[in-house]
Amino acid sequence: MIKLQIISLGVIFAGSLTFAGSVASMDDPHPGDKETISAAFDKPGYSPYAGRKYPTRALFGDTHHHTGLSGDAFGFGNMLGVDEAFRFARGEEITTATGQKARLSRPLDFLVNSDHAEALGTMFEVYSGNAQLLSDPEVRRWHEMLNAGGEQSFEAVMEMIASVSNNTTPKVLLDPKFARTVWSEYIAKADSYNQPGVFTAFIGYEWSSHPDGNNLHRVVVFRDGAEKAGQVLPFSYFDSADPEKLWQELEAYEDKTGGSVLAIPHNGNLSNGTMFSVETQQGKPLDKVYAEARMRWEPIYEITQIKGDGETHPLLSPTDEFADYETWDDGNLDLSILKKPEMLTYEYGRSALKLGLEQGAKLGANPFKYGMIGSTDTHTAMATAAEENFYGKHSGSEPSPKRWNYPIFDFGGVRIMGWQQAASGLAVVWATENNRESIFDAMMRKETYATTGSRMVVRFFGGWDFTAADTKHRTPAEIGYRKGVPMGGDLVKAPNGKAPSFLVAALKDTYNGNLDRIQIIKGWLDKDGTSQEKVYDVVWAGERQPDSKGKLPPVGNTVDVANATWSNTIGAPELITVWQDPDFDPDQPAFYYARVIEIPTPRWTAYDAKRFGVKMSAEVPMITQERAYTSPIWYTP
Repeated sequence: MIKLQIISLGVIFAGSLTFAGSVASMDDPHPGDKETISAAFDKPGYSPYAGRKYPTRALFGDTHHHTGLSGDAFGFGNMLGVDEAFRFARGEEITTATGQKARLSRPLDFLVNSDHAEALGTMFEVYSGNAQLLSDPEVRRWHEMLNAGGEQSFEAVMEMIASVSNNTTPKVLLDPKFARTVWSEYIAKADSYNQPGVFTAFIGYEWSSHPDGNNLHRVVVFRDGAEKAGQVLPFSYFDSADPEKLWQELEAYEDKTGGSVLAIPHNGNLSNGTMFSVETQQGKPLDKVYAEARMRWEPIYEITQIKGDGETHPLLSPTDEFADYETWDDGNLDLSILKKPEMLTYEYGRSALKLGLEQGAKLGANPFKYGMIGSTDTHTAMATAAEENFYGKHSGSEPSPKRWNYPIFDFGGVRIMGWQQAASGLAVVWATENNRESIFDAMMRKETYATTGSRMVVRFFGGWDFTAADTKHRTPAEIGYRKGVPMGGDLVKAPNGKAPSFLVAALKDTYNGNLDRIQIIKGWLDKDGTSQEKVYDVVWAGERQPDSKGKLPPVGNTVDVANATWSNTIGAPELITVWQDPDFDPDQPAFYYARVIEIPTPRWTAYDAKRFGVKMSAEVPMITQERAYTSPIWYTP
């Protein structure tokens, strides 16, 4: 049985299965194109792969990533820069900030290095003694303290970070000429590491708005190279804390350069109800103009990362047995205001999709029509999302015998301990080629999905005519594009008497656990205009059968915690099915997305306990079930 599974996987990865298909060099739709990608074929011949013009490559990357050029990363001792970040992401071995040797199991396909726009690169320049900056007495004092090391160095970092947060940064550090020098070098580095067809290095930065400590951060990603991106400077929290002002800046960039840019929000779980608020920052109800602007500039949402998973919360989805996954719900970004239950609705991805249906019905446009990705938000310059190779949030939480029991955040009397970090996540796009244009365009059309670190391959299509026979085809994407729309797409105006059907397929990561099940999560508006949700188990491994209440028994657990290992004697290497909505009402707007769950495997804490020989407290989880979340498919009457 095991031998047959290995042979099957070998055939699949050779390219015979389209959802792990071979490389094709073909044109993508224009970014923002709302039409379904149509599979166009040349005159039929012997080869089933000739003439394919749809995305065949699942590309894995990280769109949220920091080096020592981010002030907070530098403050934790990270002196690694953009060079190390890109070298590591493309598979090279580097030396970490704490002197350890590190390398990925497999290179990433793409990376967005997104250092904070606020005082980008400033601490590096102060430390190294930039003559322009040392003309200011306060900056010179910081320079001397940084170079003195020890407690003085730490105090200088804290003072500099405080000056950014309190808007008291010395003017010399905010000089546009200085900022342009740093930015020009920064974007030139990305261009130098960009290798179309091999590895994609994006230009990006993070806009770090946090009014009253509430996280409203966005990562800004350019489709373009330095020639266009260099015509502007990063838009920062110093410029405005209002997302609408950021969108205006992005629009001005496109008007000025003819380029393309997008923004990716993240960590709604640290926003205390403001990330998906139904009011503007001025306290006004959302309107259609706002909704259309948000849809235009923010096509995807980062639903999982180190600072917690953001799909849903157990209080929001009490009947969802997989809802409480890597939950961070103590308070806002700086823990200055603790969490209240009423905030949760406006913080999580699934509830945002439901709010989007409600707002869309009122406004005529859906402000929260998000596709899904994951990313790390690492501040180590290393995009590590694998449980067995996890280097933590920042340099102070790199592997050590003590990191599990060391607070990574300690504000306002609330502590978040090292063991609470999630080894997550990855952004996955379906693209025709590995280059900036193809990947960016996939993000714009939302043909993307998130994983919590595993490199499982997932396909998800919706239509009106899928049948069980479609699952027998070894190139399911060919059928998916012919008969329906991919993840991120739209279904409209149901044919009389028909309910939507969905073709969903998943293939395990060769380095990770087998698959437990695939679920489809549905959200819809009932006859009163109130959003509802339901989780359906649609295909699963083994001979399990749902009980009388429809609950599927657990897949089992083979994890040996003491030795940080497991056995793939349960679960399945691949799952595929066609599912039709049994509760469909053609008059009710709805969304559907797939969630793929792996069998239990060791969490990063189990690997630490084994490698360092430490005993952790009973509250520390040692087992995880990695997962993937696809972008939704929306149905509109």
